[in-house]
Amino acid sequence: MTTTAPTVLFICQHNAGRSQLGAALLEHLAGDRFTATSAGLAPADAVNPAVAATVAELGMDITDRVPRAVTESDLDEADVVVLMKPGLELPSRPRGEVLEWSFPNPAAWDADAVRPLREAVAEKIEATLLNR
Repeated sequence: MTTTAPTVLFICQHNAGRSQLGAALLEHLAGDRFTATSAGLAPADAVNPAVAATVAELGMDITDRVPRAVTESDLDEADVVVLMKPGLELPSRPRGEVLEWSFPNPAAWDADAVRPLREAVAEKIEATLLNR
């Protein structure tokens, strides 16, 4: 019997920092136990270079990922929707469970400033998603 891995959709404002970080860390920590995706409400042009650099320290390259807008389809297909900032206005009601996390936007940060954020997001993923 084959079961499909639950889909976790990480959402932030620009899909350049927090949500990209969340998706990459879930991939790193959970392997194929989950399908990780990310999106934003007003997508930036590129992934935050400092976020990409701190993810690269874990052996992952996310520099080719392109920020994108969250769609109604995304929200309908996700088993878990993680809002990386509470109170985000979504285009439709998510089908799955909604988790609201509160992480600062690392838009103007360098890699040294992003590392503690990376660790905090990893801890939240381990405590909230991996212990299911």
